[in-house]
Amino acid sequence: MEHEAHDDHAGHTGHEGHPAGHAGHGDHAGHSGGGASWSTAAKATLHCLTGCAIGEVLGMIIGTALGWGNAQTMILAITLAFFFGYALTLRGVLAAGLDFRSAFKVALAADTLSIAVMEIVDNGVLLLVPGAMDAHLDAPLFWGALAFAFLVAFVVTTPVNKWLIGRGKGHAVVHQYHH
Repeated sequence: MEHEAHDDHAGHTGHEGHPAGHAGHGDHAGHSGGGASWSTAAKATLHCLTGCAIGEVLGMIIGTALGWGNAQTMILAITLAFFFGYALTLRGVLAAGLDFRSAFKVALAADTLSIAVMEIVDNGVLLLVPGAMDAHLDAPLFWGALAFAFLVAFVVTTPVNKWLIGRGKGHAVVHQYHH
C-alpha cells in the first residue's frame, strides 16, 4: 500500500479491519527514514559486519594457504562473507521456530542489501589502500587496512540499514523473531 503520497492521515480509509487503525502497516514515520533509531541501525550493521568479517578473514586465510591470487581470494572471501552473514541470521530465526525454507527467505530479505553494501565498501577500501592486497596475513598493514576497511564499511552501511529498517525492510524483517 502506497503511503508516501500523503502526509495527513485524517479521512484516510481502508484500515477499518486492522487493529489500532494502522498497526498492520508498520511505522509511518519510517517514510522519511526516521522510523528506525541510529542505535537499532548500528546493531543491525554490527550483526552484518560480524558475519562479513568472519567470512572475509576465513576466505583470506584459505586463499593465502592455497596460494591463490588476489582475485580468487577476494571472490572466496566475499562468498564466505555472504554465507556467514546469512548463517548468523539463520541461526537466530531457526531458533525462533521457523522452518529452514522460511528462515532462509527471512535471511535473504534481512541481509542481502546490507551485506552487499558492506562488501562493496570494505573491498573497495582494501583495493585503495596501497599494498593492502599484497600484504601477508602476519603483516600489520594487512590487519590495519582490514580494520580500517571494516570501519569505513560500518559507517557507510549504518545509514543504509537505518533507511531499510525505517521502511520495515532489512533487519526489521528479523526483529519479529527475536525473543
